[in-house]
Amino acid sequence: MHTANPSLPASAARPEPLPRRAFAAFERIDTRWSDNDIYGHVNNVVYYSWFDTAVNRHLIAQGVLDIHAGSVIGLVIETQCNYFAPLAFPQAIDVGLRIAHLGRSSVRYELGIFAADQALCAARGHFVHVYVDRDSRRPVPLPEPLRQALQRLQTPSDESAHKAGAER
Repeated sequence: MHTANPSLPASAARPEPLPRRAFAAFERIDTRWSDNDIYGHVNNVVYYSWFDTAVNRHLIAQGVLDIHAGSVIGLVIETQCNYFAPLAFPQAIDVGLRIAHLGRSSVRYELGIFAADQALCAARGHFVHVYVDRDSRRPVPLPEPLRQALQRLQTPSDESAHKAGAER
């Protein structure tokens, strides 16, 4: 059980690990020897790479992202991660994806990183993409095929997913 840090305001309470059912899709990634740091676990910066890899791999597989020639690209404007349990090489991980907010030109992805055999995430975080014209770098509305692919990743809120996990 994770408890809130009493020195933080109530609005900054630490999130808890989420179950797999809180996510709409998963991407499998294998850890690499170079992911480990001197302390014998995956370094914190690697998790952000996994976030980026999982989202882009998913969008490419859905046929809605052309990283080489697409006229619309997503720029990361915000990112955050909470860590609950260590991961290390060699280990397969699953990155769960869901959409928390879908705007006119932006999307907030929420991600959970799971050891392949675990029910609760070892880390969870988010990042926000603003989709822009590749050349002008000005925000543009999400292309309809992209919007539809992102809508398929929308799930219930954290609270309802966590309650559902507690009820089972």
